[in-house]
Amino acid sequence: MTTAPHPAAANRTITLSTSGLAAADVLAVARRGAEVRLDPAAREEVARVRTHIEDLALGETPVYGVSTGFGALADTSIPPSQRHALQRSLIRSHAAGAGGEVEPEVVRALMLLRARTLASGRTGVRPVVVETILALLNAGITPIVHEYGSLGCSGDLAPLAHCAIVLMGEGRARDRDGVERPVPELLAEAGIEPVLLEEKEGLALINGTDGMLGMLLMALADLDELVRAADLTTALTVQGLRGRDTVFHPELHTPLRPHPGQAASAANILAVLQDSPIIADVAAEGSRVQDAYSLRCAPQVAGGVRDTIEHARTVADRELAAAIDNPVVLEDGTVTSNGNFHGAPVAYVLDFLAVVSADLASITERRTDRMLDKSRSHGLPPFLADDPGVDSGFMIAQYTQAGLVSEMKRLAAPASADSIPSSAMQEDHVSMGWHAARKLRTSVDNLRRVLAIELLAAARAIDLRAPLEPSAASRAVIDVLRRTVEGPGPDRFLAPDIAEAEARLRDGSVLAAAAEVTGPLR
Repeated sequence: MTTAPHPAAANRTITLSTSGLAAADVLAVARRGAEVRLDPAAREEVARVRTHIEDLALGETPVYGVSTGFGALADTSIPPSQRHALQRSLIRSHAAGAGGEVEPEVVRALMLLRARTLASGRTGVRPVVVETILALLNAGITPIVHEYGSLGCSGDLAPLAHCAIVLMGEGRARDRDGVERPVPELLAEAGIEPVLLEEKEGLALINGTDGMLGMLLMALADLDELVRAADLTTALTVQGLRGRDTVFHPELHTPLRPHPGQAASAANILAVLQDSPIIADVAAEGSRVQDAYSLRCAPQVAGGVRDTIEHARTVADRELAAAIDNPVVLEDGTVTSNGNFHGAPVAYVLDFLAVVSADLASITERRTDRMLDKSRSHGLPPFLADDPGVDSGFMIAQYTQAGLVSEMKRLAAPASADSIPSSAMQEDHVSMGWHAARKLRTSVDNLRRVLAIELLAAARAIDLRAPLEPSAASRAVIDVLRRTVEGPGPDRFLAPDIAEAEARLRDGSVLAAAAEVTGPLR
C-alpha cells in the first residue's frame, strides 16, 4: 500500500516542543494525517543552540560532523569551502536503500520522530530544517524509503537519508494521493524551498532510531487491540467447544499468581462468557473436569503477552523522551560524541514482541484445530462442515492458520542477536533493530489473520450449538460478523469471509460490540 493518509482525517494539530511527543501524537500524524506545528519556544531554542555549532565551525579544533568526515573518515578535516558539499554528499551517498517501498505510515513516523529530536535543541541544526520536515508532513509529501539499508546503529541511516534527500529537492517521493512525482515539482506546489544543508545538519538528519521506534509504537497500538481480540475469540471458542468458565474466576489469578496481564485476560474472558446459556448447560451436564490447555491456559499465555507489551511500552516511552544524535550538543554548549544512536534497547523489545505474538497465534491455532476435529469438539461436525465428505468446511482455513503460525515462528528468531560489522570496522557492533521492526510488522498482520480465522470458526461452532445460545456479548459479536459473513451452510468461497473477519478486527467493530455489553475490555 503506497497511499499516504489524508490530513482531512486529522482531528487535531500536534505541537512539537523541546520536550518531545507522546505515542498518541506519533500515531495521529503517521496514521491519521494530523498536522504538526513547531512550538515558537522550541524554534527559539533550536536557533540558540545553532550558534554553538556556528562558533565551532569557525574554530580550529576538528569537530566530528562539523569540520570532519564521517564514520571511518572521522579524522579527515574538511575545509569550510567544502562543507556544503560534505553534507550534501553524506545524504546522497547514504540514500542507498534497496528492496520494496516501506509503508507511508512508517515513513511519516520516521520523519516526525526525527523532527522531534531536532526540535529538542540538542542537535545543533537550524530551525528551517525542522520546519521543512513538518512542511513535508503537512503537505502529504512522502519520501520513498526502501526496505533495506539500516543496521539499526548510527541511526536508521539509509531510510532517514531517503527522507533527507527530499528536503534537498532530490530523491523520490509520492504526493498525498500516493502518486510518484518529481520532487522539485512536489516542493514547488507546496511552497517548500529545498534546504541547503549547513555544518552538521546532514548528519543530524540521519543519526537516530526513529524508524524502529515508529514501528514499535505502531506495533504496540495494534497489539493492544489484538490481545483483547484474543480474549474475545477465546471466549467464543470456549462456548463453541462447550468448555468451562471456572478457570477464569478471579480467585485463581491475582491471589495465586500475581501477573497483572494474566488477571486482565481472565477477567476479559469471564466478562464475555457472563450468563452464557451454553456454559450453564455444560455446568449442569458435569461431564468434564478439565478443558485442554489451549482453553484452560489462555489467560496465562495472553497475560504474558500483555506484560511483555507493557515492558516494551516502557522502553518506547523512554525512547520518546530521548534526544538521539551524534555528536550531541549538551546544555552548556559542549559538542561531544556518544553512542546513544545504538538501537539495542528498542531492538530487544521488538524481538520480544515477535516471540509473544507467535505464541499467541500458536495457541489460537490449536483452539481452532480442536473445533474442527470431531473426536475433540464434543459434538460438532467434522471441520464444521455442512455435509461432511461433500463439504470440507473449515479444513483449509486451519491450514492457512498453520502456515501463518509457522511463518511467525520463523520471524520470532531474534534479529537483535545478530551483528554485521560495517564502515571499515569503525561500526563493529550493530543492533539490527530496523530488521526486528520489519519482521514484527509481518507478525502483527499474521496474528490478526490467525485471530480472524478463529473468530469465523468459533462463530460457526456457536451457531451449530443452536438452540443453545451464547452469552449476550458473544451474540453481539456474532451479529456484527454476520452482517457481511453468512452463517453455517454448504461450502462457499472462503477467502472473502476471512478477509471480512480480518477487517472487523482491524476496524475494532467486534471489540466495540462486546464492550457495549461487558463495558470496556481491559
